[in-house]
Amino acid sequence: MVALFGRKRMSRSRQGEPESEARERPTAPPRAEPDARWQAAIADLSHAFQPVVNIHSGHTYGLEALLRGFERAGFASAEKLFDAAEADGALEAVDAALREKAIAAYAAWPFARDRKLFVNIDARPFRNPDYDGLADTRRRLAAHGLDDGALILDISERAPFGDFLHAILREKRTHRSALRYAVDDFGAGLASLRTLTGAHPDFIKIDRTLLAGAGEDSRKKIFFSHIVSIAHLLGILVVAEEVENESEYFVCKEVGCDLIQGFVVCPPLDRVAEAERAYLPVRDLSRRDRRQSRNDERILLERMEALEPLPLDTRMLEVFERFRAEKARTFFPVVDASGEPRGIIREGDLKEYTYSQFGRDLMTNRAYGRSLEQFLSPCPVAAINLAAERILEIFSGADHAEGLILVDGQSKYAGFLSATALLRVINDKNLTLARDQNPLSRLPGNTVIHEYLSECLADASVEHAMVYYDFDNFKPFNDHYGFRQGDRAIQAFADLLRRQFGGPENFIAHVGGDDFVSGRKAVDDFARLKREIRRTLDLFREEVAAFYDESARERGAIVVADRYGVERAFPLLTVSAAVVRIRPESRLRGDDHLSPLIAGLKKLAKSDPEHIAIGVLS
Repeated sequence: MVALFGRKRMSRSRQGEPESEARERPTAPPRAEPDARWQAAIADLSHAFQPVVNIHSGHTYGLEALLRGFERAGFASAEKLFDAAEADGALEAVDAALREKAIAAYAAWPFARDRKLFVNIDARPFRNPDYDGLADTRRRLAAHGLDDGALILDISERAPFGDFLHAILREKRTHRSALRYAVDDFGAGLASLRTLTGAHPDFIKIDRTLLAGAGEDSRKKIFFSHIVSIAHLLGILVVAEEVENESEYFVCKEVGCDLIQGFVVCPPLDRVAEAERAYLPVRDLSRRDRRQSRNDERILLERMEALEPLPLDTRMLEVFERFRAEKARTFFPVVDASGEPRGIIREGDLKEYTYSQFGRDLMTNRAYGRSLEQFLSPCPVAAINLAAERILEIFSGADHAEGLILVDGQSKYAGFLSATALLRVINDKNLTLARDQNPLSRLPGNTVIHEYLSECLADASVEHAMVYYDFDNFKPFNDHYGFRQGDRAIQAFADLLRRQFGGPENFIAHVGGDDFVSGRKAVDDFARLKREIRRTLDLFREEVAAFYDESARERGAIVVADRYGVERAFPLLTVSAAVVRIRPESRLRGDDHLSPLIAGLKKLAKSDPEHIAIGVLS
């Protein structure tokens, strides 16, 4: 697979031919080094680098090297270039030379040692059993001061890659290499699910065909979600490619993708030095998504066990000693050199060696070659900032799982959540919601409002907005038509808020009685927000008219006694909105300054012709 200008152009190495026909295509014998013509072509080629970031934190997980300049080399497309190299017997040499260029450019990035490089690799040279492309790659990494774990090889699912799989498994077994690979274009091939369960990749990179339109097509989104869940059950990280806008970002976040790349993060960069350690707009997008609660993360942290993991390079003798020292443990999580989880090792999987006469000696014999990685079992993985219900969904699909490995905003091991602890998390959350939820509107109440407002006041990086809604003339309406009709009006407004502000960037809650609140973080278009508020007030005025009798609607008022017993006309129900803008420059961020501002704005809103008053927190 080769990518160009941030838009992926998938290299079908066999251009859709049956595999048997592709293998019969005549090619020249492979050459160790490219000849002068190919050296000149390679000199014209370069790489752009596109950031791959954590979907929650915006932390840069790594960079993908994207090939550019094949037109200058005289080829109509990248596919034509590689096909010509294969026909000329130069594919192995060209593929290796381009990989060297990508590694050399990446190694110059100041953050290269604690990030990852995604680089494409062609599967065709691996048909040759003597091809040493992986060993060569390890040597090239070492020459630039990078370890094996810094590289992730992208192999496209659009072409058969069984020979590559055999090669990388042999490399791991023989040299204990930390090389990992990603199945690229996942969902575009014909054997996606078989690949997921049988090839044991470390990553899958979702093809855009699964993402495009998933926000509008519920069946497509469900399928996308199940793919992500299966991957997580197997301990596989999921990368969404070519995420182009905010709506696609929120789809990826909702279904549980771990990493994203695309124009919503950053276009491909011509110079690797331009790549940043983190992309804060992604973090801000995540904060706007109120479908998850920070309260979930707090509960998870309380219930999570900080179980010390085993490093992947731990000698088997030390593994035995760890189980002997901690007899109550039946498993341990395992992490690689960068702290990312690789699975778990179960004591039961070692019993064959523990209880056999020479088993323990064999395991500690370096010549025998058995390493910790060969005894790993998959374990469900979830980000610690996922909603508790999503974590439960991931766990529930795993048979006989001990629990879940939780990872932080940098995709590194954070701790372990046992099955018992997960049930307690769900129970704690349900109890908290039940205590706080308003029984009439089914919206969150004051505890959650306070939590949300505290987050807004604590974050001075962007503008936030809080909107306080208060019914006008509700008491005479309630007195005249009764509490049941009054409750119906309250429920109607709650439903309207859900329709108008139910998106992930918004927050809605019920203070109590006829008082409601909504919020929006990272406001980038206040004029649009004001139009949405005005539309909400207008819709309620239209809809609530149906709650009156015909004569009241004709008069535009009801005649009832006021609080002093004097009969007077009261207009039909409306809603007033007091809008508080919390700007980055706002300094007085305490309740003692906010509460008087809200009270004053509510009075102004009730006398305003549009029933809206706007204030800025000083």
